[in-house]
Amino acid sequence: MNWNKRLLNTPIIGDLTKKLVSMKVSHEANDIAEHFTQFLETQVAVTNALKEEVFKIRHNVYCEELAFEEIKEGSQEKDEFDEQSIFSLIKHKPSSIYTSCVRVVRIQKEGQLLPIEKFCLDSITDEKLHPSRFNRNEICEISRLAVKADFRRRKTDQYKGSGTGVIQASSYSEVELRCFPFIAIGLYMAAATMAIDTGIKHAYVMMEPRLAHSMKFVGIKFKQLGEPIDYHGLRAPYYINPKMFLSNLSPGFKNLYKIIRHDISEQLTELKSI
Repeated sequence: MNWNKRLLNTPIIGDLTKKLVSMKVSHEANDIAEHFTQFLETQVAVTNALKEEVFKIRHNVYCEELAFEEIKEGSQEKDEFDEQSIFSLIKHKPSSIYTSCVRVVRIQKEGQLLPIEKFCLDSITDEKLHPSRFNRNEICEISRLAVKADFRRRKTDQYKGSGTGVIQASSYSEVELRCFPFIAIGLYMAAATMAIDTGIKHAYVMMEPRLAHSMKFVGIKFKQLGEPIDYHGLRAPYYINPKMFLSNLSPGFKNLYKIIRHDISEQLTELKSI
């Protein structure tokens, strides 16, 4: 056991150290919330034009960069599950560039499946949380999360807990660079809002274990449902519900979630009226 772990496990000193660490993380999260909203904006794809932005980002990441899918004519990546999905994007305000996207796949009519049910059902070994145990209109899958490489590649490891990287410092300010590692977190917060506001009680996601681990940094704790499999890389099935999401979210990051939820909820109302 290294010195840091021994210190954290020491009575009184360990408790005090953990509290100080928690306070530091919470304070930094408050800064991130301020910086995130200054430079980044979450949007629901309420128009066909915004949906096209989603499909372009996915094509850029899944087809051009990662080669998970073949190059498509028109440079838009779509699949059969898009018709039963709602989408969110994050825009970089100063440049008006859309940096990333995510979708929430729902069951809207009989016979529909979630992607995890069609392609990875055997990977779910936790029978208690198997999607077949819940009402079909109360389950969803968070999928097709994509962040453009420029907003994802690490320049250094100086921003603790970053699951995504930063881009060239010459292109963006130091303050902006602090926001980019949290784009993935913002996407999951947007997805959570879209799910909760549409009556979803059980959410599934296939993700890399290291991303699930990094989400714990802010208190987004997914429950792993099975061992990792080779599905566009090493991914495992995970589960989360609104209670798990809201009760574990660290205090500092709740500020960011409140801002994102306010914006997303207003746009979902607009989407329902279309």
